Amino acid sequence: MSRRVAIFLAGLLYCPAALLGSDAGINEARAKYHYQMFCQGCHTPDGAGANAVPPLKDFMGYFLRSQRGREFMVRVPGSATSKLDDAELAEVLNWSIDNFAGSSLSPDGYAPYTAAEVGELRTRPLQEIENHRAAVLAEIAAIDQQGAES
Repeated sequence: MSRRVAIFLAGLLYCPAALLGSDAGINEARAKYHYQMFCQGCHTPDGAGANAVPPLKDFMGYFLRSQRGREFMVRVPGSATSKLDDAELAEVLNWSIDNFAGSSLSPDGYAPYTAAEVGELRTRPLQEIENHRAAVLAEIAAIDQQGAES
């Protein structure tokens, strides 16, 4: 084996995310740290939410049942205006879904957020969050009702 091939293969073992792109997977420790630093103050350590802040726990997966709901989770002010870059925010969202969605997540799983998707969506942060959340929840309920009738 040539020295160049050996160095390339070693790089794959020690730095796969750098070679495959930032959407290669979730760095659990980093994602949890970012959640603790930027999200848990309102959503609490276990995702249960506090006061008027909606829970993530056993609820987050419902938003992934519609495109509008999926976009909502990126466009809410806490996400859209976060100091996290697009890749970090995608990672925190995916980590949060994996850790908090519970039974609300479809048995088919979900398509993980990518940095590109997050970057595009967060350019349009929501202003009327209460009205938008109500509309998204009504849409999700209608989708669930249609599924139950099928």
